[in-house]
This record gives sequence, structure tokens and C-alpha cells, in this order.
Amino acid sequence: MRTLKKYPNRRLYDTSQSCYVTIDNVRDLVLGHERFRVVDSKSGEDITRSILLQIIIEQENVFGEHVLTNEVLQHLIRFYGSGLQTNMAHFLEQSISFFLNQQEAMQDQVRNVMGTNSPISMWQKMTEENMKLWESMSKTMGNGNPSGRDK
Repeated sequence: MRTLKKYPNRRLYDTSQSCYVTIDNVRDLVLGHERFRVVDSKSGEDITRSILLQIIIEQENVFGEHVLTNEVLQHLIRFYGSGLQTNMAHFLEQSISFFLNQQEAMQDQVRNVMGTNSPISMWQKMTEENMKLWESMSKTMGNGNPSGRDK
């Protein structure tokens, strides 16, 4: 696993490559599925999450369409401190993994367009599987309302 050190001057140093890197370089590591961690040079504290959040903030400002809308962010904030915080983290990880697997399956289907499944039936199947996942997670998490108020 690569280790990056963040210095007080806000610069990031890649210890395996012996060079300074930018946030864009760290984003490239993420896109390349390279494992890494970022540590504070003074305290040794793992600050990987804050760097990843910084990348998300920058990406949200670059592209016109946001992945994390204001409404989604408000919902996420409401989960912090609630009994469902851990469940939500697990649910989000599973949902994103499921989505990526479905996206890969769809891309495979498109590549193999000569197969017997039409794109419409593939979407229908993915939708049904997604609904099953949501229903399962909803049952696990109760009513899914972190505020505890009825809608």
C-alpha cells in the first residue's frame, strides 16, 4: 500500500515514489484502483478520509451535475449520531458495489449484443434486483427514517 504524507504546508509527498503529488494525482490513484493512505507528517494520524472528501468536493464543483445533491447531503447529515449511522454506511457501500456490478454487467451485455437478452430486459432485471436489495436493506434498517419522525 502506498503511503502519502501531508505536510503543514499542505503539500502531499508520495513516499514510494519520493516526490510531491497533487490532489489530482491522488484522484488518479483512486481511479486506478491503487491502494493508498494519507498520513499527517507530524502526528502520523491517518487523514485519508479528509483527502478523499476534498477530492469529492472538488469534483462536485467541476462537473455540472452533482452526485451529492443538497437533498442527499442533508439526508446524510441526519444519519450522523442516529442509531442508523452504521447501517447507512453499510447500505451505501453495498448499494454502490451493487450499482457498479450492474453497470459492468450492462457493459458486458452491450459488448455481447449478439446475445439473447435485449437491453430492455437487462434493465428490467437490474431494476428488479435493485428493488430486492432496497427492500432487504429497508427491512434491516426499519423504516429508514433517521430523524425518527413519520413522513
